[in-house]
This record gives sequence, C-alpha cells and structure tokens, in this order.
Amino acid sequence: MTERLRRHRRTKIIATLGPASDTPEMILHLFQAGADVFRLNFSHGAHEEHAARIEMIRAIEKKKGRPIGILADVQGPKLRVGKFQSGRVQLQAGQEFILDMNPLPGDSRRVCLPHPEIIQAAEIGATLLLDDGKLRLRILRKRADHLLTSVVHGGVLSDRKGVNVPDVVLPIPALTAKDRADLDFVLPLGIDYIGLSFVQRPEDVDEAKTLAAGRAAIMVKLEKPQALDNLDAILNRADAVMVARGDLGVELPPEEVPIAQKRILRAAQQRGMPVVVATQMLESMITSPAPTRAEASDVANAVYDGADAVMLSAESAAGQYPREAVNMMDRIITRVERDADWRLGLDTKRPQPEHSSADAIAAASVQVAHTIGAQAIVALTESGSTALRVAREKPDCPIIGLTTSVTVARRLAAVWGVHAVTTVAASSMTQAIEHAQTVARLDGFARKGEEIIVVAGVPFGRPGTTNTLRVAKL
Repeated sequence: MTERLRRHRRTKIIATLGPASDTPEMILHLFQAGADVFRLNFSHGAHEEHAARIEMIRAIEKKKGRPIGILADVQGPKLRVGKFQSGRVQLQAGQEFILDMNPLPGDSRRVCLPHPEIIQAAEIGATLLLDDGKLRLRILRKRADHLLTSVVHGGVLSDRKGVNVPDVVLPIPALTAKDRADLDFVLPLGIDYIGLSFVQRPEDVDEAKTLAAGRAAIMVKLEKPQALDNLDAILNRADAVMVARGDLGVELPPEEVPIAQKRILRAAQQRGMPVVVATQMLESMITSPAPTRAEASDVANAVYDGADAVMLSAESAAGQYPREAVNMMDRIITRVERDADWRLGLDTKRPQPEHSSADAIAAASVQVAHTIGAQAIVALTESGSTALRVAREKPDCPIIGLTTSVTVARRLAAVWGVHAVTTVAASSMTQAIEHAQTVARLDGFARKGEEIIVVAGVPFGRPGTTNTLRVAKL
C-alpha cells in the first residue's frame, strides 16, 4: 500500500532540478523536505537529462501516492552581444560604443549585436542594459545596421553577455525555435505547467496555448516592464503567473520591484489564479547552509501576501545545500502560517466574490466551514476550477481537491492550501460525499464525529458547474 503524505502548510514550494539534484535519492529528499512542484529549466541541460528527471519524479509520485507537479520553464528570447577579440573589454563611462550587425569579433569600440529587431525597435535616448544591468548604455544615433551609444555606467563586458531593452516593446515572439523544439520534446512526456519567459503581450500567451493544446497549463513569467503595461490582458489569457524578479529587477529600478510584486499578486488573487514568487529567495544558500535574515524575511513576506507558491532556483539546482534550502523554506512557511497576523492579513485581503453561483458557493463554503469549525472543505473538481475558487477565498481550514483526473491533481499541487487526491467518478451526491469522507479520514483531516464541507457541481462530470454545498459528518 502506498504511503499517504500530507503537508501541514498551505503555501507550496517549487524546487528547480539541476546538477545538484539529479539523482532519484536527492529528488526524493527534496520531496520529503517539502517540494510540491519540480521545475525543469530548459535554459540548461539536454533533452535526455530532463526526460530522466521526469521519469524519476513520476517514480517518486507513484511510490508516495501523492501528485507532484512539473513545471517546464523554457528559455525564451535571450538577447546577447557577440564575442570579443580578447574575450572581454573594459568600457569607460562617457565613451562612445557601437553595437552593429558585423559578425567579426569586437573590441573596445564596437561589438556585434546579432538581433536586428533591437536595432529596428530602438529609439534615440533609450537605454540598453548589458550583463544583467551591470553596464548601462544610452542610444545616441540609430542606423539600419548599427546603434551608436554612450556608456553611462562602465565596466567589463565579455563574450555573449545578455542585453536588456527596458524602454521598448521588441517585435519578437515569446517562444523561440529552441523553445518550440523543447516543448515538442517535453509535452508528450507529461508536464503540468509551461513557464513562458519574457512575456510582453497577451498574444504571447495565445501562441503558447495553441502550441500546448491543453496538454499543459501556461504559467506566464513577468520579467519585462512591458508585461506590467499589459498585465490585465496577459492574466486574462494565462493559467498561472510567476513574479520572476531576476530579469524584472534588471529592467525595473530596484525600488519598483516590490511594488510590482504586490501588484501582480493582487491581480492574480482577484482572478483566483495561482501566483508564484521566484528568484533569489534564499540565494545565499547556494554556498551557505543558512540564509540571511533578509532572505528569510523575503520568503515570509511572500507568504504573508498570500502567494500560492515560492520557488527555489539555483539554490536547489546547483547549490551546495539543495535539501537544506527546501527544508529552510518549509520551516519559514510553517512558522509564518502559525502567526495570527498571517491569518488576519489573508482575511483582510480576501477579494470580493464574482457575481456567479460558483463563486457564491465557494465563498459560502468558507463561511460555513468557519462557523461550524469544519475540519476541511472537499472540492469535487473535474477541471480544477472548483478547487481554485475555494483556494481564492483562503479558508482557515484545509482544502481537499478531489478529482478523477491525475492531470488536474498535478496542476493543483501548485495551488495554495489544496491537498489534491485522485478518486473514481461519483454517480450521485451520496456517493461523492462517501468518497470525500473516506479521503478526509484516510489522509488525516477528520475523525469520526467531525464535520467536513463538500462542494461540487451537479450533474457530475460537467466542468465549471459548481452549484452544491453539503455539510457531512464522519
């Protein structure tokens, strides 16, 4: 018989896999330490490596009897300069520097910029950021084949460093040829979310959805200021969202990033959409067994704000302490969720229900559960929407997402407060309640004589019909 594992926290953990976490033993350690979803970073690693990781994750899922989500994070359009004759140059503030289409190695006066779309879209006075924002250039002159710039902040610039263009919308798709090849490979292997990098426009989401064809949900990564200008339209098309603070922190002034983070969280929560806070959360644990106090506060603030999940990147993928990093994140979340201010804050920020019977039932389930002291709200869900609606209300009791679909269960692994369980289809409300009672008892949510709330859509098997609420006593 498989073990029945239950997390006792609501906020989920996403852990990135990489060279430091590339064995069945280490992935199992990360899962046991608290990882609910595993991220595959397609900016690194061969297809065969990612396929092996998926196989290892699914073996652990089968052994532990718990659905595990997999996020395939595609690289997106990485913009880079070319190479230099000596491998690197020193740029001085005030000097002029040319970015051109000439493929020859560069020097201290020029370098190749193999992206004509940047040259075409650039405007006089606009800013170019190189090497994650360490160097800043201002465009002085634009020609068909080059940009003349002035160095505002100098430094060392070496081969193939990245280019960010914060001031303009670039006419490039979010999915590159590499991304399409990666998704063609990984989608048939059974992933749950696509991490869509460098989204700028709602059309970027449409393109990914067409390619996914329902095989995976689309998690948009907000890394460009232009995405914030189109936030509502982008979120209206997406399935989930990630606050990707790495590149967002390059293109936005640092003081703007926390404000953008809270704005994205509010917009996602209003829609009942899973929202992930990511990047540099426990960065020092790449090389240290303990985080800084500021990092612990950063994770805690995301939990206080009601993020569905927090994510580890290099900490678990390439760091020296992957297991400790997941365990530390688990400890921080668990401690915050015992704080009365955490609960008070969530209640204060609860969005108003939309004018629909489904939202009314979800909101009522939370109120009834609170009034009678129910041990859990069981959301019977075909598509995941019922569980998402209940999670949006942030109830003070656990949510059991009961579904006949393993795909839905895996996607719910990233959703706040949801303990996802697969079950056989119910043919009547009586049978559905029996299934709910059995799961609540076996997974340790309720004992004989205690009450649960059951939320469902009748008739069964029809997605998006949440219309029934029952109180059931075990």
